[in-house]
Amino acid sequence: MTIRMPSYLHDVFGESQTIGEILTIMFFGAGFAALLFLVFPEMTHNLPLWRSAITYLLIADIFAGCIANFTRSTNNYYAARDKHRLVFIAIHAHILIVAWLLGIGFSNAVIVWGYTIAGAFVVNMLKGNQFQLFVAGVLLVLGISIIVLGVETPKYFLVISLLFMVKVLFAFAVDHYGGQPGRFNNNS
Repeated sequence: MTIRMPSYLHDVFGESQTIGEILTIMFFGAGFAALLFLVFPEMTHNLPLWRSAITYLLIADIFAGCIANFTRSTNNYYAARDKHRLVFIAIHAHILIVAWLLGIGFSNAVIVWGYTIAGAFVVNMLKGNQFQLFVAGVLLVLGISIIVLGVETPKYFLVISLLFMVKVLFAFAVDHYGGQPGRFNNNS
């Protein structure tokens, strides 16, 4: 069953989503962020409650967006709106704010953020080019390798960083469906 999204949620979900997609996005975002907090309690140890709460919300947004950006509706919404896509890429400073809130190596967050945003702009410029998906895949694999091999960071921030990169550089910057409506999400 497809649900028309209210206009104020278009930037998150596109114009319509199936109930299954919405639930998956919400459960992955909220659930995986909660799991990260449970597995790594030291992540917010000694932080004021307000900082922990904001950190949780930003991490949940990163994780939920990682899934939402793969949906046909969100993809097609931004595929039809080039300026929105550029703004969306440009405003993604979540990883920097999370690093600051957690009080961890800000330079590592700058490396992840800079690489991800630069890569997303490159991939976005290739919209309509047959090599867009290939270039995005290469940049994603290279970025993952750089982060895992070259950046000393706590394991929980590694997870956040990698999913941030997947969210912005690959899930969002690639036009996965070429703006084509699907069987379940007909919103062209």
